[in-house]
Amino acid sequence: MSRRLSDLLPSRSSRTTPASPTSQDDANANPGDSHVARAGAPSRMDRRRLLSRGLQGAGVGLLASSGLLGAPAIVMAEGRRPGMPSGVMSGDVTASRAMLWSQTDKPARMLIELADNIEMRGAFQMRGPVALPADGLTSKLDLTRINTRANASGEVFYRVRYAALDDHRAISEATTGRLVLPPGVQTPRALRFVWSGDTVGQGWGINPDFGGLRLYETMRQVKPDFFLHSGDTIYADGPLEESVTQHDGSLWRNIVTPAKSKVAETLDEYRGQYAYNLMDENLRRFNAEVPMFAQWDDHETTNNWYPGEILEDDRYTEKNLDVLSANARRAFLENMPLRTGPAAPERIHRNFSFGPGLEMFMLDMRSFRGPNSANRQSGRGPETDFLGRDQLAWLKQSLKASTATWKIIASDMPIGLLVRDGDNFENGANGDGEALGREQEVAELLKFVRDHDIQNLVWLTADVHYTAAHHYSPERAVFKEFTPFWEFVSGPIHAGTYGPGELDNTFGPRLEFVKAPPEGRANMSPSEGFQFFGQVDLDPESEALTVTLKDIHGASLYQKVLTPESRMG
Repeated sequence: MSRRLSDLLPSRSSRTTPASPTSQDDANANPGDSHVARAGAPSRMDRRRLLSRGLQGAGVGLLASSGLLGAPAIVMAEGRRPGMPSGVMSGDVTASRAMLWSQTDKPARMLIELADNIEMRGAFQMRGPVALPADGLTSKLDLTRINTRANASGEVFYRVRYAALDDHRAISEATTGRLVLPPGVQTPRALRFVWSGDTVGQGWGINPDFGGLRLYETMRQVKPDFFLHSGDTIYADGPLEESVTQHDGSLWRNIVTPAKSKVAETLDEYRGQYAYNLMDENLRRFNAEVPMFAQWDDHETTNNWYPGEILEDDRYTEKNLDVLSANARRAFLENMPLRTGPAAPERIHRNFSFGPGLEMFMLDMRSFRGPNSANRQSGRGPETDFLGRDQLAWLKQSLKASTATWKIIASDMPIGLLVRDGDNFENGANGDGEALGREQEVAELLKFVRDHDIQNLVWLTADVHYTAAHHYSPERAVFKEFTPFWEFVSGPIHAGTYGPGELDNTFGPRLEFVKAPPEGRANMSPSEGFQFFGQVDLDPESEALTVTLKDIHGASLYQKVLTPESRMG
C-alpha cells in the first residue's frame, strides 16, 4: 500500500478526568448484539480530524442506506454528535469472521463500512448494534462472511461511526481500522503474530513524558497479523499515584483518573480500568491495525484470586471474590473483541485455526481453579483443579482433532516457574519432585499428548514480568511420560519488571535464555527498558516456526527456529 492506515487514524491527546459513570444491566447477549459498553470513559482533547468531504459524504450515504437519514445534512454541532473516545478494535478473527468493537459517549447506533482498500472505495455499508448505558456504551458485532470483503492479501478495511439515538442526523466522526483474515484450513501462507501481557501494573501508568504505552507502538511496527494478549489486560487492583520515584531518583509522572485512584470493585470501576488504558494513543493505534485475541489472568479482578476466596485486604469494601470476579468478567467481556455464544456466554477458553500450519488453543487458568494452597496433594479433587475437568477434556480432544502442524498453547501462566502466593502457589509448579497438586492436571495433559502422538506443541505465556525460553524434556524430568516441548515467556507490556523465577524440575525445564532485572532489582519502571514481547513467524513452505524475543525498542534478544516433527502414519 502506498499509504499506511495510521496516517488516516485520528490522534488524540488525553485528559485526566473521565466522564460520569452510567448505569448498567446484568445481562449477557449473543454474539453480534450490542453487548459491550463502557462507563467512565475519558473524553479527549486536540483531535486530528479524519473526515474529509469525501468521508462525510460516504457517511451520509451510509445513513441513507440504513434508513437513519431524517434530514438532508448531518448535524455538525459537537455537543450533539456522539464521540468515539476509545477507538476501534477487531478480534477473534477466522478465515470468514471477525469481531468489531467500539465505544461511544451517548446512546447511539453503530454504523459500519467495509472495503478491500484503504481509500474505502466501493465500501459495503451496514447497520450495527445499539450502544446503550446498560453495557457502558460500547458495542461489538460479529461479522460473518467478511472474507467476501477482503483483498487478495486477506486485508479488510473498516470504518465505524455512531448515530445518536435522539437525533439520527447527529453522526460521529469516523474511526478507521484494518484487520487481516487468517488463511483457510487448506490455504498455507506466511503468518506473523506477537504476544505479551501485563498492561499498566505496579504503579506505572500512562506517562506522556515517556511516550505512553510505547511497547504497543513497537509491536505495531513489526506488522503482525494478530496479537495474543496473554492476560493482565488491566490492573484493577493497582491504583496509580500522580508521581513515582524511580530507582535513579527521577520522577515518573502518571495520568490519573478517578477509576485508577482506587481498587476496582463495582462494574463501573472495572470498566474505568479499561477506559484508562484506552486513553493511550499507542494502544488505540495498535488496536485499529492489529486484531486481538485476549486472555485474562488475575489482575483483571485482583492479585492471585481464585473462586470462592474471601479477601483479607483493607482496600476492599467487597471481600467476596465471587462478586468481584463477576463484575470483572463482565467488564472484560464488554471491553475485549471476544466472541461468545448463547451456550457459553462467559467462556474465555477457545481455539482458532490459522491455515494448515498453525492452530492456537487459548486457556483459562483462572475461572475453574481450586484454592491456592501448598499444592502438594497426592490425589485429584476440586482443590487441585487448575484448568478444571471440563476445560481439560476440551483441550485434550481439541488437540487430538487438530490437523495443524503447530499447536500453540496460549497459557496465561507458565508451567515450570514457581509463582508464589505467600506460602502457597499460584500455578502448577510447587517445587522439585513428583507431580503433585495442580501439577497432576499438567501431567495428565502431557501424557495424553504423548500417548496420542500429538506433535509440535509450543507454549506461549507472560505473567512473570520478564522474558525467557525454556525447553522441557523427560530425560531431565521427575515425571517422564511426555515428549519434549518449548515454552516461551515474554512480558510485561507496561508494568514493573521482576525475576528471574525459580524453575521446578517436575517436567524437566532447562533455561535456554533469560532477560530479567539485575540481581537485587525489582519493579523496574518501563523507562529502564525491561519491557518485552515475543514474535512468531511461520514459513508456509518449510513450516519452520521462528520465535523471537524482543525488547521495547524492537531489538531481537533471542531467536529459536523450530522444525516440525514428521507425522507418523
